[in-house]
Amino acid sequence: MIRPVQPRSRKSRLLGLFPSRLVATRARPRRKTLYLTFDDGPHPEYTAPVLDLLKAHDASATFFLIGERIDRHPDVVRRIVDEGHALGNHSWSHPRMDTLPLSAQLDEIARTDAALSAYDGRATHPFRPPSGALPANLLLHFARIGRTIAFWSYDSHDYELLPPPTLLPQLRANPPGSGDSVLMHDDSAATIELLASLLPEWREAGFAIRAMPRGRG
Repeated sequence: MIRPVQPRSRKSRLLGLFPSRLVATRARPRRKTLYLTFDDGPHPEYTAPVLDLLKAHDASATFFLIGERIDRHPDVVRRIVDEGHALGNHSWSHPRMDTLPLSAQLDEIARTDAALSAYDGRATHPFRPPSGALPANLLLHFARIGRTIAFWSYDSHDYELLPPPTLLPQLRANPPGSGDSVLMHDDSAATIELLASLLPEWREAGFAIRAMPRGRG
């Protein structure tokens, strides 16, 4: 039996109680908007079709990239930036941050910021912790320096690699709402199939689809 997915997890709801300047989950847009995000790229095979779909539906997104993959696929990163999307920091090697001392966590983030900066010129970028593991010491450090954790409020569960015909009805039964930050991944064919169905549906429902607001990145 396939376990039903829960697009709005208890953890994301709890994190949504933090001030948005500290943990960004949802926003309050002036117009009907979804904030679309992709983790775990850049991918040499799957990021390009995602970009094709975004262009076809006048959508933009934030791509939370893994640092060690950036130099392997520079053309993909350049295309993300050239087509008007935002870059985010998803750590250098995708560890669970709660298994590392704070110094190692900060090194993971700093190395990735530096790699991303070569493409968009920004010194820092919105940071999203791998697997959503957010240790208290990192959260406190970000609070001290005035930097925002970029989380999400709506989880597409595309990483579970359920067949899209199985996953789509569950997402449609509990759809995202205006201001939601939608979590997806640009590293599988399943995501591309999901996105090909969901983007036109979201646009038909009247949503603008945009990158996350930067916050204090």
